[in-house]
Amino acid sequence: MVDFYVSFLGCIVAFENEALSILRFDDEDDHHRVAIVELPGLKTAEPQATGLEHVAFCYSTLADLLSTYQTHKANGIIPYWCVNHGPTTSLYYKDPDGNGVELLVDNFDTIREANDFMASSLFVENPIGTEFDPDDLIRRSAQGESESALKRRVEIGPRKAFGC
Repeated sequence: MVDFYVSFLGCIVAFENEALSILRFDDEDDHHRVAIVELPGLKTAEPQATGLEHVAFCYSTLADLLSTYQTHKANGIIPYWCVNHGPTTSLYYKDPDGNGVELLVDNFDTIREANDFMASSLFVENPIGTEFDPDDLIRRSAQGESESALKRRVEIGPRKAFGC
C-alpha cells in the first residue's frame, strides 16, 4: 500500500515501521497527509460496506491533472470514473485495498463561484455531473482550446444522485 501512494501521489515516507507508515508531500508545508496502518489479523473491507468512499487531492491546473493521468495510464493505472461535477473536474481511482482516490482540479477561480454553481438550478438538476474522456481533453488542449473551456461542464439534463 505504501508503494502505491508513493508512486501514485508522489508521497515521501516521513516515518515507517512494521505497523505504521506516515506519508507527506514535501518537507516545507506538511508533516503528513496519509497514514497507513497494517496490523496482523485485520480483515479486508467488504466492497459494498459502509465506510470511507474516497479521499481527494487537488491539482493547481487541468494540465497538471491530465499530465498525472497520462503518467498513471502509461503505468497501467486507469481511472474507473472521469466526471465533471461542475465545481471540479475529477478522476477517480482505486488503491490496492479498494479505497477511492479522487484527483481533481477546481473549475472555478473562487470558492464563491463554486458555491454559487452548487446553489444553481443546473446543480440541483444534476448534482453528479457529466462523464468525460480525459484523452479527449488532452487532444482538445493540444489543439489550443482554453483550460476554462475544457473545464466547463457539458449539461446533460436531469440526473439523480447515487442510488436515488
